[in-house]
Amino acid sequence: MPTHGSLTKAGKVRAQTPKIEPQPRTHLSPKRRTKANYIKRVVHAPRDDRRGGDRRQRF
Repeated sequence: MPTHGSLTKAGKVRAQTPKIEPQPRTHLSPKRRTKANYIKRVVHAPRDDRRGGDRRQRF
């Protein structure tokens, strides 16, 4: 079975590439953002708003 390229060249490009430090993250990850939105909207919601913000009660 032929190989794609010579095995003597394996890993050389990555070893020659200079190491760059990662940039600090400025935004929350999607999982943390979703949890923060849940806490803000559901857990700390006002009492009269808990049954649905835009729904009217019909008699």
